[in-house]
Amino acid sequence: MTTASARSDRRISPVFLGIVAVMAVSAWAVWTDFAKQPAIAFFLFVTAAWVVSLCLHEYAHARTALHSGDISIGSKGYLTLNPLKYTHALLSIVLPVLFVIMGGIGLPGGAVFIERGRISGRWKHSLISAAGPLTNVLFAIVCTAPFWLHALDGVPVGFQYALGFLALLQVTAAILNFVPVPGLDGYGVIEPWLSYRIRRQVEPFAPFGLIAVFGVLWIPEINHAFFDAIHALLRILGISEFTTYCGFDTYRFWRAADPVCAVNL
Repeated sequence: MTTASARSDRRISPVFLGIVAVMAVSAWAVWTDFAKQPAIAFFLFVTAAWVVSLCLHEYAHARTALHSGDISIGSKGYLTLNPLKYTHALLSIVLPVLFVIMGGIGLPGGAVFIERGRISGRWKHSLISAAGPLTNVLFAIVCTAPFWLHALDGVPVGFQYALGFLALLQVTAAILNFVPVPGLDGYGVIEPWLSYRIRRQVEPFAPFGLIAVFGVLWIPEINHAFFDAIHALLRILGISEFTTYCGFDTYRFWRAADPVCAVNL
């Protein structure tokens, strides 16, 4: 590979820029209530913002791996932020969006292939795995900042719903990804510290970890306990359960809207 082509693999992808453009335009439409169908603009804004966070989640993995010794990252296109370059586009983009639509749960999927053999040091391996969910933590801070800073004056209610729902997605993504289940980043953090025998025993289950976690969350008792904990955390950050509820309700524009949320828009 030439130097010129290596540089081109680090340019921001037009695909990613297009997603950012959709996010920006739909955010403006939600803020100004310009759209004839505000719920559709709401859906586009939240979905585009969620996909942007997914791209940056994977970028964080890739960038950390690059600085840890895997110089093959650039040639794979992971540094372009192009979601089409990920090794599992279904897991990386489609399933996370479906999780949001079906249950209002933020759960990124594994995507970038890192050549772990190029990287030495257990701490580096752990940091590579932690980099993605830490990006979700950063997004959660950004989304919740207007609430815990009490800076909501002049912010339209619909936009508050969108920020609240996005905060919910980012918080759930960060927490669930740190669960030490094979296939999730939490397991990647602890894996370098496990014995070779345990890693070999667990390896066959890695492809099913993501689906298993989502399946467990469909159990009513676990789902209620999980979201009770999430809402308790969000309340500390200034976001009420009403805000996140109306955010999820507005997001699903194909369903009849709850009049309580519609009245407040």
